[in-house]
Amino acid sequence: MDLVSTAVIRQRLKSNYSIRYRSISIDEGNVEIIYDEALCDVKFISQHVIMPILNKNKTIINTKMVSKEIITSASVGYIQSNDEAVMHILSGDAVLIFDFLSKAVYCSAAGFPRRNMDSPPTDTVIKGPREGFNEVLQDNISAVKRRLKDPNLRFETLEIGSKSKTQAVIAYIEGNAPEKVVNYIREKISEITADYLFYIKGVEEKLFAHNTTFDTIGYSERPDVIASRLAEGRVAVFLDGTPIVITAPYFFVENFHVTDDYTMDKFTSYLGIVLRWAAFLASVLLPGIYISLFAYHFNLVPFSFIFHMAASRAGVPFPLIVETLLMLTFFQLLREGGVRLPQPIGPTLSIVGALILGDAAVSSGLTSHVTVLVVAVTSIASFLTPRVSISVFYWDVIILIFSGLLGLPGFYMGFVLFVSRISSLTSCGYPYLYPLGTLRTLKLNDVIFRSDIADISQYVFAKDDAE
Repeated sequence: MDLVSTAVIRQRLKSNYSIRYRSISIDEGNVEIIYDEALCDVKFISQHVIMPILNKNKTIINTKMVSKEIITSASVGYIQSNDEAVMHILSGDAVLIFDFLSKAVYCSAAGFPRRNMDSPPTDTVIKGPREGFNEVLQDNISAVKRRLKDPNLRFETLEIGSKSKTQAVIAYIEGNAPEKVVNYIREKISEITADYLFYIKGVEEKLFAHNTTFDTIGYSERPDVIASRLAEGRVAVFLDGTPIVITAPYFFVENFHVTDDYTMDKFTSYLGIVLRWAAFLASVLLPGIYISLFAYHFNLVPFSFIFHMAASRAGVPFPLIVETLLMLTFFQLLREGGVRLPQPIGPTLSIVGALILGDAAVSSGLTSHVTVLVVAVTSIASFLTPRVSISVFYWDVIILIFSGLLGLPGFYMGFVLFVSRISSLTSCGYPYLYPLGTLRTLKLNDVIFRSDIADISQYVFAKDDAE
């Protein structure tokens, strides 16, 4: 075992401007205190590390005495190597090297700035809690622990990134979460070989069902949502430096649930869920049905509607399928621009841009009024289920192409392909359509209709339904 050396640490951290070295001479010898000023609370180090050492009334004979009788920090440990010392310094700890002792000591002294745990902008509620995660791992874990006082709640720490040393935490309730899911997630995370990892997406991609745009791994910025999913038997993964916490397994029906479904009365919840399901079906199927009927099956459409449609399309130079694809692409461009622009400008661009685009497209003869209406309804309907909006766009195009080539038979083929694709997906070994895709256990309380909150079972999925 190599002794921890101040000279080696100085060499390793020579270009780091915020590293501070404080030497203290006492009767037993010299004490070197090393810490990162940008990460540590300097006042804490002065009061709980330096002053106790200077004012000690006993002779220091070993590091055990230092940790138990001298330093008054809540977290104190021993360092075995220079690499370990550097890691602790860069993590916000103060490292103490004694030239008269064989071991070095570290103590927690973190004091870096942190963002308040405000309500997350991506998941707003009307009646629920206003607290959201921030970028500090300990704050996020604390927010969940305050809600779950179950003694079986477990937090396992893993280190990701051979150079970034990013800390990840796997959270689950022992006895609730299936052991095979916990082991699966633990093994997948341990397979990450990246040198640097800063975003939770790197972990999510290891657990994700590949070659699909649907989310097979859940995520949230709300402590109450993560706590409820842990209580249901899910597994959560926290990553230091990000407010996003992922959960698994995650099922297709959860795309239609929001926090207000459990904070508002159940009749309002029924209406919201039904509207989201209806909007999803409309956003996926409406363009395909429109192309099939008006391009191939005129006899299924009322004559008066056909007459107005023909009049509105007079002078449009493109086939109906090309016209619809162009308008879907234009609306997708507007949506992307609204998301990427600064918050005060984005919504304005989306609203004004859609109005100007629709009017200009019709006036210039590039499209018809009916096509603009169909695409507008499709886009607005997709806003009700934002987590699947990108997937809806891809499948709109696929079903649209089938419908444009074969009419209603092509529409049916595209729809069957869409359902088959969703049915084939899994989330950590569980069917993605659970509970709709299972015969052994069919729990409908949390799909469209829910019971009273106090009567809902704590388990959303059964432990023996995994593949």
